[in-house]
Amino acid sequence: MTDDVEEVLAQVGSRLRALRRSRDTTLAELATETGFSISTLSRLESGKRRPTLEILIPLARYYRVPLDELVGAPATGDPRLHLKPRNHHGRTIVPLTRYPGGLQAYKQLFPGSSAEPHPEPRTHEGHEWLCVLSGRLRLILGEQDVVLGPGEIAEFDTRVPHWIGSSDGKPVEILNLFGPQGERTRTTARTERP
Repeated sequence: MTDDVEEVLAQVGSRLRALRRSRDTTLAELATETGFSISTLSRLESGKRRPTLEILIPLARYYRVPLDELVGAPATGDPRLHLKPRNHHGRTIVPLTRYPGGLQAYKQLFPGSSAEPHPEPRTHEGHEWLCVLSGRLRLILGEQDVVLGPGEIAEFDTRVPHWIGSSDGKPVEILNLFGPQGERTRTTARTERP
């Protein structure tokens, strides 16, 4: 075993003792709750017993802490994606995918402002699917002019003249899937109501 692993394991006992004391729990109470003997828990806390997963997992559950926190494991890095939002024509676009090409996912936030009375629809290559998360979205699509509320969706070919924005001047939040080469979303399973 490497020295850093040995060091982490050597500190588990004092970490467990400090956690137990911070919770005002006695060894006897902990033994009753976990099913381990008082001597096993005492030897673990004093460093005379090597910590094992068979003991640490029930203790982590009892204390309601992640196992990493219980043993003081070194940080391994943040697995979350931190994609940078960008502003485009007054709205904030947060990319949710990191790869180039193919179907792209975005979250779009339209700020509260006066509703645009005469928007100018535009066209471009692609296919779009959107779902309103909050607010009221105005969608002009060809000759259609509709308002969508939370939970409502729209799907369209972006070669049809279109415009999207707030219908009432209040903020709107949408989830958007866009296929730049016309890729479409596919429904592979549907639920039917009785």
